[in-house]
Amino acid sequence: MRIEDYIKDRGSLKLIRKTEEFAKSFFEKEGTHGFSHVQRVLNLCMHIGKKEGADLEVLALAALLHDIARPLEDMGKIEDHALESAKIARRFLRGLGYKKVEDVAHAIEAHRFSKPPEPRTLEAKILSDADKLDAIGAIGIARVFMYSGEHGRDIETSLKHFEEKILRLKDMMYTRTAGKMALERHRYTEEFITRIKREIEGEL
Repeated sequence: MRIEDYIKDRGSLKLIRKTEEFAKSFFEKEGTHGFSHVQRVLNLCMHIGKKEGADLEVLALAALLHDIARPLEDMGKIEDHALESAKIARRFLRGLGYKKVEDVAHAIEAHRFSKPPEPRTLEAKILSDADKLDAIGAIGIARVFMYSGEHGRDIETSLKHFEEKILRLKDMMYTRTAGKMALERHRYTEEFITRIKREIEGEL
């Protein structure tokens, strides 16, 4: 669905479109954390947010801005892209006179499940859930192997990553809506891992 299907206010839509263009400028190339990931997270946030009764404007802005500093982290220029993305988001949104800057910034800071802070608001929990959901299922599988190709990892190392991280994500969802979505994606991921292990072991 389009963002217009979720948000009807013209002022909000104009702000979101301006933020989308700003966010795009940080991504020079695609990859596991390219702008297509941002767009999928945005779509998941809107779907979950509507069902959970969240502030969709705050959620959309946070989703669009949550990974803008990721390219800097990938280049080794910063340690934590979530904190840096929140800093950039604050400057950008304050420059536009936006009133809920800290709501957006907190959601961005708290979106990484492996690092503090813990999400305190519904919007922060939904962004974290959406980001995790994009790591499970068919898209999640594709992203793991994209990352492996980018970093020279073999199939066995990729499977270890599934077992150590990806298969645990379904139990880390904050919202009921995301929890239900995670179960189906988790089952698909498990089926894929079972199949690929059989083929690695030489089953015909």
